[in-house]
Amino acid sequence: MVLSLSSFCLCSPQYVEQSALEKFDGVSEGKYTIGLGQKKMAFVDDREDIQSVCLTAVTKLHEKYKISFNDIGRLEVGTETIIDKSKSVKSTLMQLFSKHGNTEIEGVDTTNACYGGTNAFFNAVNWIESSSWDGRYAIVVAGDFAIYAQGSARPTSGAGVVAMLIGKDAPIVIERGLRSTHMEHAWDFYKPDLSSEYPTVDGKLSGICYLRAFDKCYNRYMKRLGDIDNVQHPGVDNIDYFVFHSPYTKLVQKTYARALYNDFIRNAEDPRWAEYSHHRVLSYEEALLSRDVEKTFVTHAKAGYAQKVEPGLLAAKQIGNMYTASVWTCLATVISEVSSEDLQNKRVVLFSYGSGLASSMLSFRIVGSITHIAKHLSIRERLDSRVLCTPQDFEIALNLRELTHSTKDYIPTGSLEHINDGDFYLEKVDHMFRRTYLRKD
Repeated sequence: MVLSLSSFCLCSPQYVEQSALEKFDGVSEGKYTIGLGQKKMAFVDDREDIQSVCLTAVTKLHEKYKISFNDIGRLEVGTETIIDKSKSVKSTLMQLFSKHGNTEIEGVDTTNACYGGTNAFFNAVNWIESSSWDGRYAIVVAGDFAIYAQGSARPTSGAGVVAMLIGKDAPIVIERGLRSTHMEHAWDFYKPDLSSEYPTVDGKLSGICYLRAFDKCYNRYMKRLGDIDNVQHPGVDNIDYFVFHSPYTKLVQKTYARALYNDFIRNAEDPRWAEYSHHRVLSYEEALLSRDVEKTFVTHAKAGYAQKVEPGLLAAKQIGNMYTASVWTCLATVISEVSSEDLQNKRVVLFSYGSGLASSMLSFRIVGSITHIAKHLSIRERLDSRVLCTPQDFEIALNLRELTHSTKDYIPTGSLEHINDGDFYLEKVDHMFRRTYLRKD
């Protein structure tokens, strides 16, 4: 199975500096920039919704790669940004295809926190590998607006969407047999109030669930990697790049350190772990919560983190959390930031996490030139072209969304100046909640 990661959309060119938010919120300097590892944050007002940004992403994928709308046989959307309890985002995207005569496209939406895009991806891959495949391409769209109520979680907001073209003869190949999954029941993050965009969050529990899910997936993945590659003690040395779901990049740094901790536990007799042997007396739960273990392995992991993880974090640091789009944006960033030559035959491991909880790990090989994909992604250039806004602008935008959430017979008031040429935006919501979109010329 091969994958072509073909389009990337920032949703909105509006962003706010995290350092400015620190001052605006009256918190200590570095709380967001160092404590969370974030630099900037994208945000949206009432002119954009999940359907408008997905319309933009799919349209730009079509235009950049010259893919016929009739060559698509499956379209999956992963999102937790719900604007209708019945009608899928995919059904709205069908207007792009039906006007070209293509109405035979399988797939609908998948929702489970930040994992929905990954499940949509698995569905598309499984379709292509099945007897149901008709030879056409699949498109997977993963996108969300991460929006929080005022408080400690708000600095982890963000917005983003990724569209992926999946089919044969692409330069990015899924490694067969190297996939692991961990799922369980947890109340770490959920959205029970359908009248609000804001989630209910247990931040401490969410971090613990994330690390525990990573440990489970990582150890299962390494067991399969050892069997397939005939490696006795597989670990981070067998991986060229890691990409993680990134609610904030400080958590990613801690999680990569857990990879080394797990390598230590599985092969404690290795001489390089000799100085850490005292950590073996801790139970798993004790080690999971231990600040000493965290500090020890974060320090040990610094060089590997810089080499294997940071190349995928440029967008995450400057956009913020993107829920379902987050981990796929990190993969897109590796492709955009690392040269095609340096990526040839390299293994990229992807860890996807969604609260509630669902998690998986899989890996890819780069087996052909990705220069054209990197050129179309041009992530650094897009980030640099955005419009800097004030914390007041950010607060006004979120207050506007809060006031107009689930409103009917409504015309958005957000400025069209920040909408890029070629992007879709919400024109109106009529008296029956029906939404109309226009594309900015």
